[in-house]
Amino acid sequence: MKSEERVATVQPAEKMRYLSELAVFQDLTPREMEELNRVTTMSTVPRGRVFYRPEEPGEVLFILKEGRVQLYRISPEGKKLVITTLGPHTLFGEMALLGAKMHNTFAEAVEDCLICVMSRTDLERLILSKPQVALRLLESTGKRLREAEERLENMAFKGIPARLASLLLRLAEEQGSAVINGLTHQDLAESVGTYRETATQVLNDLKAGGYIDIGRKRITLLNREGLEVVAES
Repeated sequence: MKSEERVATVQPAEKMRYLSELAVFQDLTPREMEELNRVTTMSTVPRGRVFYRPEEPGEVLFILKEGRVQLYRISPEGKKLVITTLGPHTLFGEMALLGAKMHNTFAEAVEDCLICVMSRTDLERLILSKPQVALRLLESTGKRLREAEERLENMAFKGIPARLASLLLRLAEEQGSAVINGLTHQDLAESVGTYRETATQVLNDLKAGGYIDIGRKRITLLNREGLEVVAES
Protein backbone atom coordinates (compact mmCIF):
# COMPACT_ATOMS: atom_id res chain seq x y z
CA MET A 1 0.00 0.00 0.00
CA LYS A 2 1.34 3.42 -0.98
CA SER A 3 2.05 5.98 1.72
CA GLU A 4 -0.83 8.24 0.65
CA GLU A 5 -3.36 5.49 1.34
CA ARG A 6 -4.76 4.83 4.78
CA VAL A 7 -6.64 1.77 5.92
CA ALA A 8 -10.19 2.92 6.56
CA THR A 9 -11.91 2.18 9.86
CA VAL A 10 -14.88 0.36 8.36
CA GLN A 11 -16.77 -2.20 10.40
CA PRO A 12 -16.63 -5.74 8.92
CA ALA A 13 -20.44 -5.86 8.71
CA GLU A 14 -20.49 -2.58 6.78
CA LYS A 15 -17.85 -3.78 4.34
CA MET A 16 -19.70 -7.09 3.90
CA ARG A 17 -22.92 -5.22 3.15
CA TYR A 18 -21.18 -3.07 0.56
CA LEU A 19 -19.53 -6.03 -1.18
CA SER A 20 -22.80 -7.95 -1.28
CA GLU A 21 -24.45 -5.03 -3.12
CA LEU A 22 -22.02 -5.27 -6.05
CA ALA A 23 -23.36 -7.13 -9.09
CA VAL A 24 -20.01 -8.82 -9.74
CA PHE A 25 -20.29 -10.73 -6.43
CA GLN A 26 -24.02 -11.43 -6.39
CA ASP A 27 -23.61 -15.16 -7.11
CA LEU A 28 -21.45 -15.83 -4.04
CA THR A 29 -22.70 -17.89 -1.13
CA PRO A 30 -22.68 -16.45 2.42
CA ARG A 31 -19.54 -18.45 3.17
CA GLU A 32 -17.82 -17.18 0.01
CA MET A 33 -18.83 -13.64 0.93
CA GLU A 34 -17.24 -14.08 4.34
CA GLU A 35 -13.99 -15.18 2.66
CA LEU A 36 -14.17 -12.22 0.29
CA ASN A 37 -14.66 -9.92 3.25
CA ARG A 38 -11.59 -11.42 4.90
CA VAL A 39 -9.22 -11.02 1.92
CA THR A 40 -10.21 -7.46 0.95
CA THR A 41 -9.22 -4.22 2.63
CA MET A 42 -10.88 -0.81 2.66
CA SER A 43 -8.65 2.22 2.19
CA THR A 44 -9.12 5.97 2.02
CA VAL A 45 -7.30 7.70 -0.83
CA PRO A 46 -6.89 11.49 -1.04
CA ARG A 47 -7.70 13.52 -4.10
CA GLY A 48 -4.80 13.62 -6.55
CA ARG A 49 -3.48 10.15 -5.74
CA VAL A 50 -2.52 8.19 -8.89
CA PHE A 51 -3.47 4.53 -8.52
CA TYR A 52 -1.41 3.34 -11.47
CA ARG A 53 0.69 4.72 -14.31
CA PRO A 54 1.55 3.44 -17.80
CA GLU A 55 3.12 0.00 -17.98
CA GLU A 56 2.91 -0.61 -14.22
CA PRO A 57 2.01 -4.21 -13.46
CA GLY A 58 -1.56 -4.52 -12.19
CA GLU A 59 -1.65 -6.67 -9.09
CA VAL A 60 -4.85 -5.46 -7.46
CA LEU A 61 -8.50 -4.90 -8.28
CA PHE A 62 -9.94 -1.61 -7.05
CA ILE A 63 -13.62 -1.36 -6.08
CA LEU A 64 -14.76 2.22 -5.68
CA LYS A 65 -17.20 2.83 -2.82
CA GLU A 66 -17.08 6.63 -2.51
CA GLY A 67 -15.57 9.40 -4.63
CA ARG A 68 -14.61 9.57 -8.31
CA VAL A 69 -11.65 8.17 -10.26
CA GLN A 70 -10.50 9.41 -13.64
CA LEU A 71 -8.91 7.16 -16.26
CA TYR A 72 -6.90 9.16 -18.79
CA ARG A 73 -4.00 9.21 -21.21
CA ILE A 74 -1.30 11.78 -21.93
CA SER A 75 -0.27 12.48 -25.53
CA PRO A 76 3.42 12.88 -26.47
CA GLU A 77 2.71 16.63 -26.57
CA GLY A 78 1.43 16.54 -22.99
CA LYS A 79 -2.28 16.88 -23.76
CA LYS A 80 -4.57 15.03 -21.38
CA LEU A 81 -7.46 12.96 -22.75
CA VAL A 82 -9.95 11.58 -20.25
CA ILE A 83 -11.14 8.08 -21.16
CA THR A 84 -13.80 7.90 -18.48
CA THR A 85 -14.64 9.11 -14.99
CA LEU A 86 -15.82 6.39 -12.62
CA GLY A 87 -18.25 6.88 -9.77
CA PRO A 88 -19.22 4.76 -6.75
CA HIS A 89 -19.91 1.01 -7.15
CA THR A 90 -17.54 0.60 -10.09
CA LEU A 91 -14.38 -1.46 -10.61
CA PHE A 92 -11.06 -0.51 -12.15
CA GLY A 93 -7.70 -2.16 -12.62
CA GLU A 94 -9.42 -5.28 -13.96
CA MET A 95 -7.89 -4.94 -17.45
CA ALA A 96 -4.40 -5.55 -16.09
CA LEU A 97 -5.69 -8.46 -14.00
CA LEU A 98 -7.15 -10.01 -17.14
CA GLY A 99 -3.75 -9.91 -18.81
CA ALA A 100 -4.08 -6.64 -20.75
CA LYS A 101 -1.38 -4.00 -20.36
CA MET A 102 -2.58 -0.53 -19.40
CA HIS A 103 -0.47 1.04 -22.18
CA ASN A 104 -0.63 4.81 -21.63
CA THR A 105 -3.43 4.82 -19.07
CA PHE A 106 -3.36 6.62 -15.74
CA ALA A 107 -5.94 6.24 -12.96
CA GLU A 108 -6.25 9.17 -10.55
CA ALA A 109 -8.54 10.04 -7.65
CA VAL A 110 -10.28 13.30 -8.57
CA GLU A 111 -12.06 13.33 -5.21
CA ASP A 112 -11.23 11.80 -1.85
CA CYS A 113 -12.09 8.13 -2.30
CA LEU A 114 -13.01 5.13 -0.23
CA ILE A 115 -11.94 1.98 -2.03
CA CYS A 116 -11.91 -1.75 -1.49
CA VAL A 117 -8.74 -3.51 -2.64
CA MET A 118 -8.41 -7.14 -3.68
CA SER A 119 -5.15 -8.80 -4.72
CA ARG A 120 -4.66 -10.53 -8.05
CA THR A 121 -4.00 -13.84 -6.32
CA ASP A 122 -7.24 -13.70 -4.35
CA LEU A 123 -9.24 -12.66 -7.42
CA GLU A 124 -7.78 -15.51 -9.49
CA ARG A 125 -8.63 -17.96 -6.74
CA LEU A 126 -12.18 -16.64 -6.62
CA ILE A 127 -12.58 -16.81 -10.41
CA LEU A 128 -11.39 -20.43 -10.50
CA SER A 129 -13.94 -21.44 -7.89
CA LYS A 130 -16.73 -19.17 -9.17
CA PRO A 131 -16.64 -18.63 -12.97
CA GLN A 132 -19.72 -16.38 -12.74
CA VAL A 133 -17.46 -13.71 -11.22
CA ALA A 134 -15.30 -13.77 -14.36
CA LEU A 135 -18.39 -13.40 -16.55
CA ARG A 136 -19.59 -10.40 -14.57
CA LEU A 137 -16.12 -8.84 -14.74
CA LEU A 138 -16.24 -9.24 -18.51
CA GLU A 139 -19.70 -7.64 -18.59
CA SER A 140 -18.37 -4.66 -16.64
CA THR A 141 -15.33 -4.35 -18.90
CA GLY A 142 -17.45 -4.71 -22.02
CA LYS A 143 -19.77 -1.91 -20.88
CA ARG A 144 -16.81 0.41 -20.38
CA LEU A 145 -15.40 -0.47 -23.80
CA ARG A 146 -18.75 0.26 -25.44
CA GLU A 147 -18.85 3.65 -23.73
CA ALA A 148 -15.29 4.37 -24.89
CA GLU A 149 -16.21 3.45 -28.47
CA GLU A 150 -19.23 5.75 -28.34
CA ARG A 151 -17.08 8.63 -27.10
CA LEU A 152 -14.49 7.95 -29.81
CA GLU A 153 -17.27 8.06 -32.42
CA ASN A 154 -18.52 11.36 -31.01
CA MET A 155 -15.03 12.86 -31.17
CA ALA A 156 -14.56 11.69 -34.74
CA PHE A 157 -17.90 12.81 -36.17
CA LYS A 158 -19.41 15.46 -33.89
CA GLY A 159 -18.53 19.04 -33.02
CA ILE A 160 -17.77 20.36 -29.55
CA PRO A 161 -21.38 21.45 -28.74
CA ALA A 162 -22.71 17.97 -29.54
CA ARG A 163 -19.94 16.30 -27.54
CA LEU A 164 -20.53 18.50 -24.50
CA ALA A 165 -24.30 18.04 -24.66
CA SER A 166 -23.85 14.26 -24.86
CA LEU A 167 -21.46 14.33 -21.91
CA LEU A 168 -23.80 16.43 -19.76
CA LEU A 169 -26.73 14.12 -20.49
CA ARG A 170 -24.66 11.04 -19.65
CA LEU A 171 -23.36 12.52 -16.40
CA ALA A 172 -26.87 13.52 -15.35
CA GLU A 173 -28.09 9.99 -16.03
CA GLU A 174 -25.21 8.44 -14.10
CA GLN A 175 -25.74 10.75 -11.11
CA GLY A 176 -29.52 10.40 -11.26
CA SER A 177 -29.95 14.16 -11.03
CA ALA A 178 -30.38 17.22 -13.23
CA VAL A 179 -27.58 18.84 -11.21
CA ILE A 180 -24.00 17.81 -12.06
CA ASN A 181 -21.55 18.60 -9.26
CA GLY A 182 -17.80 18.59 -8.81
CA LEU A 183 -16.57 19.12 -12.38
CA THR A 184 -14.57 22.11 -13.56
CA HIS A 185 -14.59 23.45 -17.11
CA GLN A 186 -11.12 21.92 -17.46
CA ASP A 187 -12.51 18.49 -16.48
CA LEU A 188 -15.26 18.79 -19.08
CA ALA A 189 -12.82 19.98 -21.75
CA GLU A 190 -10.52 17.02 -21.18
CA SER A 191 -13.48 14.65 -21.34
CA VAL A 192 -14.48 15.79 -24.83
CA GLY A 193 -10.97 16.38 -26.21
CA THR A 194 -10.87 20.16 -26.43
CA TYR A 195 -9.38 23.20 -24.69
CA ARG A 196 -10.83 24.77 -21.55
CA GLU A 197 -11.50 28.08 -23.28
CA THR A 198 -13.49 26.33 -26.01
CA ALA A 199 -15.49 24.32 -23.48
CA THR A 200 -16.26 27.49 -21.48
CA GLN A 201 -17.51 29.28 -24.60
CA VAL A 202 -19.76 26.37 -25.58
CA LEU A 203 -21.12 26.08 -22.03
CA ASN A 204 -21.89 29.81 -22.05
CA ASP A 205 -23.69 29.38 -25.38
CA LEU A 206 -25.76 26.52 -23.92
CA LYS A 207 -26.57 28.69 -20.91
CA ALA A 208 -27.60 31.59 -23.15
CA GLY A 209 -29.86 29.20 -25.06
CA GLY A 210 -31.62 28.18 -21.86
CA TYR A 211 -30.33 24.59 -21.93
CA ILE A 212 -28.29 24.74 -18.70
CA ASP A 213 -27.45 26.92 -15.73
CA ILE A 214 -23.84 27.23 -14.55
CA GLY A 215 -22.55 27.63 -10.99
CA ARG A 216 -19.25 26.96 -9.26
CA LYS A 217 -18.42 23.33 -10.12
CA ARG A 218 -22.14 22.84 -10.72
CA ILE A 219 -24.18 22.57 -13.91
CA THR A 220 -27.96 22.27 -13.85
CA LEU A 221 -29.77 20.82 -16.84
CA LEU A 222 -32.81 22.99 -17.63
CA ASN A 223 -33.85 21.56 -21.00
CA ARG A 224 -32.97 17.90 -21.49
CA GLU A 225 -34.97 17.58 -24.71
CA GLY A 226 -33.14 20.55 -26.19
CA LEU A 227 -29.77 19.11 -25.13
CA GLU A 228 -30.68 15.82 -26.81
CA VAL A 229 -31.27 17.72 -30.05
CA VAL A 230 -27.88 19.45 -29.69
CA ALA A 231 -26.22 16.10 -28.91
CA GLU A 232 -27.53 14.62 -32.17
CA SER A 233 -26.50 17.60 -34.30
